[in-house]
Amino acid sequence: MAANGTTPYNTTEPAELAAAAPPTTLEPMSKGDKAPEAELTPDQAKMKAERDERNKLKKAEKLAKLEAKNAAKKAKEEAAALAGKQKKDKKKAAKAEEEEEFVNMTPKGEKKDLSQPMAAKYNTKAVEAAWQAWWEKEGFFEPELIDGKPKPEGLYVVPAPPPNVTGSLHIGHGLTVAIQDCMVRWNRMLGKTVLFNPGIDHAGISCQSVVEKTLWKEKGLTRHDLGREAFINEVWKWKEKYAYRIHEQFERLGSSYDWKRLRFTMDDNLSKAVRETFVRLHDEGTIYRANRLVNWCVRLNTALSNLEVENKEIPGRTLMSVPGYDPSEKFEFGVLTEFAYQVEGSDERLVVATTRPETMLADTAVAVHPQDKRYTHLVGKFVIHPFHERRLPIIADEMVDMEFGTGAVKMTPAHDPNDYEVGKCHNLQFISILNDDGTYNSEAGMFAGMKRFHVRKAVVEELKKRGLFVGTKDNAMSVPMCAKSGDVIEPIMKPQWWVNCTPMAQAAMEAVRKGEMTISPKTSEQDWFRWLGNIQDWCISRQLWWGHRIPCYYIHFEGEEDKAQEDRNDEYWVSGQDEEAARKKVEVKYPGRKFTLEQDPDVLDTWFSSGLWPFSIFGWPDNTADLDTFYPTSLLETGWDILFFWVARMVMFGIKLTGQVPFSKVFCHAMIRDAHGRKMSKSLGNVIDPVDVIEGISLAGLHEKLLLGNLDPREIETAKAGQKEDYPDGIPQCGTDALRFALCAYTSTGRDINLDIKRVDGYRKFCNKLWNATRFAMMKLGDDFQPKATADLTGKESLADRYILSRLNAAAVEVNKHLEEMNFMAATTDLYSFWIYELCDVYIELIKPICDADTTNDVAAAEQKRIAQETLYTCIESALKLLHPFMPFVTEELWQRLHRREGDTCPTIVRAKYPTEKKEYNDPEAEKKFEYLYAIVKGVRSLAQEHNILKNLEVFVQCPAEQATLIKNEMGIITTLIKGCKALHMVPSGEAFPQGCATAAVNDTSVALKVSEV
Repeated sequence: MAANGTTPYNTTEPAELAAAAPPTTLEPMSKGDKAPEAELTPDQAKMKAERDERNKLKKAEKLAKLEAKNAAKKAKEEAAALAGKQKKDKKKAAKAEEEEEFVNMTPKGEKKDLSQPMAAKYNTKAVEAAWQAWWEKEGFFEPELIDGKPKPEGLYVVPAPPPNVTGSLHIGHGLTVAIQDCMVRWNRMLGKTVLFNPGIDHAGISCQSVVEKTLWKEKGLTRHDLGREAFINEVWKWKEKYAYRIHEQFERLGSSYDWKRLRFTMDDNLSKAVRETFVRLHDEGTIYRANRLVNWCVRLNTALSNLEVENKEIPGRTLMSVPGYDPSEKFEFGVLTEFAYQVEGSDERLVVATTRPETMLADTAVAVHPQDKRYTHLVGKFVIHPFHERRLPIIADEMVDMEFGTGAVKMTPAHDPNDYEVGKCHNLQFISILNDDGTYNSEAGMFAGMKRFHVRKAVVEELKKRGLFVGTKDNAMSVPMCAKSGDVIEPIMKPQWWVNCTPMAQAAMEAVRKGEMTISPKTSEQDWFRWLGNIQDWCISRQLWWGHRIPCYYIHFEGEEDKAQEDRNDEYWVSGQDEEAARKKVEVKYPGRKFTLEQDPDVLDTWFSSGLWPFSIFGWPDNTADLDTFYPTSLLETGWDILFFWVARMVMFGIKLTGQVPFSKVFCHAMIRDAHGRKMSKSLGNVIDPVDVIEGISLAGLHEKLLLGNLDPREIETAKAGQKEDYPDGIPQCGTDALRFALCAYTSTGRDINLDIKRVDGYRKFCNKLWNATRFAMMKLGDDFQPKATADLTGKESLADRYILSRLNAAAVEVNKHLEEMNFMAATTDLYSFWIYELCDVYIELIKPICDADTTNDVAAAEQKRIAQETLYTCIESALKLLHPFMPFVTEELWQRLHRREGDTCPTIVRAKYPTEKKEYNDPEAEKKFEYLYAIVKGVRSLAQEHNILKNLEVFVQCPAEQATLIKNEMGIITTLIKGCKALHMVPSGEAFPQGCATAAVNDTSVALKVSEV
């Protein structure tokens, strides 16, 4: 560089010219100035001309090189672009071909024609078409009986949990079907008499609610506008529509139900069972009527059981919207309001604290702790209610927490569970202030007619005016919410029907203790004892129109019409299968008296009829052949969240009414959440229809489905955003088999399932692997291949044959064990590993050269080839059967394409014999030897990958003497599996590997790979 930082002007000139040139002074030039030319001598001019010519040639040469380089680069880019476009077009064309709409040409119920060659690619729609209808038409899902009795192999019965007829199935139902149907198909293949009984639940509250919403949305009508009979007709229309849709979805999921036995919880025979149960239990006093505190949902206008109430935890002061109010209107929760009561005949005030100030209108006492010295002088005195002038006694009760609030608690026995108990103990007055519609009645005085949460605000304002308001504090609390409507629950006094559950709960716990019934996982068993040990009486009446009407009649005696006969002690109620049966009971109990009967308008809790499911579906209370054959059942599989809603009721009723537990095993699966671990919710847009996973759906399609529901516009926008985030490209077409396998693979004890659709799609690729493996087998076996009559060993099997058969046997043993334990995650892992890592990646690769070899003039090679073909057939055929309970469609399709062994007339894989342990296949020695050789293969592969050597691999092995013979005899295993191996050399112990080798240790053996020439 020059001193001033510029490049010397004449750096390209020869050194002698630079030395001869006179020194120059560098003057700054303005833009556009031209440097003056120095006068040259003839020699200098000549030299300059030569120099300029050389520079010109160099520039031309350099320019030519640059142009050539640019031209080459451009050509390369154009070629790459063309290749990319061709590749993209090819891929696009292939995808278009793959996605070309499949048309099922098989007439419904007919067997699929498989006479054409296998398609080059696995297509879920093509593979899964037609089989379900054929299975059902042929009766393969019906229980096989011998002279009306179960087969000697045993009996396996699953009463399928009936889904609610409120709409379509969701992915949780898909999980239930995947697990149950897996167990059902496995037991059927074990040769047992199997019954998988389907059903649908009328879903009282849920169904009535969704139909009411739909009526309002579509017609602007309420159920009261229609009247009871017309509204019930609307619900039946809904039931027919959605029962059909549910049926279709179950078939798409491959469920092997005996559809001829489909039951609905309001079928005539099941309704008869409901009435019989009520009458029996009412007659003996287990069911009774009482006026006590219930959970009231204003939105649905009905009582709820404790299990239908969800507690929403809030940390403190929180504004919440409430159904039935303007959505923009918010109400305060999580606040402790303090106000004062004036002590009678004194200037003293007693400050109380409450989270529900509106209920003070029904206060009938103030309670303090008997040991609270602040208030002992007040016990026995009275305070005056500011709005009603009522005298409220000050009582002492140990229920009061001295540390909470002021230590003085207002008592509202008719509107608070704790106060209710205290009220009964102290004989307090019970004042009800709430109407069924959530408005306040005349007992509320100046606040009568107002809605409950408007009263909350108004009461606080009035207390302020009267100088009785003290203040508010943040208060973490639980707000009871209706699980169906999201409304805030109100405890109110209502005459209702109740079941005394304590004796039945004791029997249900004892059944588990004795081992008559098992519950898995153990955590659910612990929950079972904890809940049943603290069971409360069950409120079974609901103020609805849709459901089983309570078979109880109120007696109106002639001459007593004007007499108030509000019966709280059940005296004037009589039950019967029908009105005539009830009338006869009254005539016996009250001979000679004239009367009329009025049936209770209420219906029974849905779980009452559901509790009879395992035996009512077989004809109980009649002594039917089905009841005698199929009850008690084998398995009840369901989500842990309804262990007490449903399972406990079935067990209690089963023991009470039949004298037997309804099933021997209960399996509780986990809850499905989305990929982020969030609970699935329609408002979040993450509820998945299993058919959308099976068939695939675009993002626009997902959005469109949101409009079909009852979400409000704001929820729809939130749901759309959630769908766009989770499924920007929609949901890919995965197929039923992949979905079922994925759901089973996710299932392990006690864990929630965070479902990732990408994993489901991964198992679709697994189906493709099965397809390709079987297609390869069909090609290598040939059209004229006829397998031996048995799969027994010949004694001439190669090490590879013995290894894969031993691994097949191990897979059969393990999968059967896992299914017995209902360990679906382990079972799917073993099946996947056998197919991919042992059969496809190892054995099939090994036998390719054997099957391709020309053995025309080589008897030994021909025999080896035949044995390899037999082994391949045995592995494919057995592994398909092992997989069938998880993947019913692809396994049937592939199994049907295989040749049958002589004497095998089984028409379908559904009834094929499930592989179990075949002891002669068990060969630990063969496995040990093969795994030693395969470890060498993996060691060499690792070296080749590390050094990026893809072909012409030269391998060296140094091993103990006892292994040398094995390697020499089975060298073909190593060279075939390494791929690209041109030579394998044995290096004696003590000698060094050749120079230029990379080495690795494999247990007590060393391997080397030539990576460079020396």
